[in-house]
Order: sequence, then structure tokens, then C-alpha cells
Amino acid sequence: MVRPPVPVAAADRDPTRAAESVRAPHPAHRIPVVVHTTDPISRAGALSLLGQHPMIDLRDEREAGPGTVAVLICETPDETTLTSLRRLVRSEGARAVLVVSAVREAELLDVIECGVGAVVWRHEATAHRLLQAVLAASRGDGDLPSDLLGRLLSQVGTLQRSAAGTSGAPASGLAPREADVLRLVAEGLDTGEIASKLSYSERTVKNVMHGLTTRLHLRNRAHAVAHALREGYI
Repeated sequence: MVRPPVPVAAADRDPTRAAESVRAPHPAHRIPVVVHTTDPISRAGALSLLGQHPMIDLRDEREAGPGTVAVLICETPDETTLTSLRRLVRSEGARAVLVVSAVREAELLDVIECGVGAVVWRHEATAHRLLQAVLAASRGDGDLPSDLLGRLLSQVGTLQRSAAGTSGAPASGLAPREADVLRLVAEGLDTGEIASKLSYSERTVKNVMHGLTTRLHLRNRAHAVAHALREGYI
């Protein structure tokens, strides 16, 4: 029997179909996920939404470690949240998803430098959106809302103008093609789009990013962009 196509709205309501609509790891590989929040209602909601997906392995928040995705839920990323992020990512080796109501301009680069690769607005935190962010974090990819990415790009311009007007600005510690790749990452392009833009293979782009993050001890693409901005490389 031929089934009619499932509309997007229905896929978003059905966790199984939502899982199929994003690039997911092999079904045999379940992603360990822990949820951190001081709000019991938010915690219960996140556990309920994430627990619907067979690829998610929910664990106690004390079990964060290498390979684990830590989902942190708060109103704004205050110093307590930033401290938790640094501990989870730098000390325990987890990958972080931040579910937040708002991020102020002064906090944006701090959040990324803490190792956050994925950000979800609380009002957009559906089952599908949370799964998408967890999958991105588990792969080490970035997943920022488009409006937040726009604000990051605005900061790129501000920092570039500041660096250009400052004598003695640091010499670039990046190879030319590393800087080229990072500029396009900062513009929100994925690996395939970067490869096409620079006439590289996707493998070359991945190798450039791997070499860059390994050499500079960076955690993910978003952290690499934040580092390059702070140092005036791009």
C-alpha cells in the first residue's frame, strides 16, 4: 500500500519521524545524554522529550563524561552556568547543548569559548529541535539559531574593525587556507558548501579543521571561530 507523504508538521510531532529527518548516527549507537537544570519542571520536560527517541540514552547528571552530551537549561548564561559548562566540557570531556531564553552580546563569545557547539532557544525547544541539537553536539558540529549566528557575524565585523585600527595587532597564527575555511565557518556554511566555495574536496576541509582544532587544542568549530575572533585572525 502506498502511503501519502507525511507533512512537516506531523513529522515534528512524531519523534520517530523527527529522528529520521536529521542526519543521525548508526541506530546501534545510542548517545548518552545528561540534563542539567535547577528547574524541576524544565528537567522533567527535557527528559520526557528526549526519552522518546530510541537513539538517546538518558543518564543521571552525575554520569557526564567523554562522549556524553550535556543539555543545560537556564534563562540566561550567568557565571554559574558558564562555570558548569567549563567543568563539563573541559574537565569531564562532555559536549554541551545550551537551552536558553536569551543571550546578551557580552555573553555570546564566552558561551562559545566554554565549548558550547549547539544553542536552542527555550521557546523553540521541541522534541525535534532538541534531538537535532544533541546529534550535532555528538558529532562535534555547530548548531546555532540563525538570529544568534547573525549576532556572531556582527561581532566578527566589530572585532575585525577593532583589530585593523590597532597598531601591533597579532600576526596571524593560521595558514591561509585555515583562515579561509574559518571565515566560511563563521558565515554558517557547512563542509560541502565550504568545499564548493574554495574548490576543495570535503575531505580536505575536514582535514584542515581537524588539524586546526588539534593544534590549538580547540573543542569544536564554534570554539575555533571564537578563538580566531578573539585573536584577530579573521
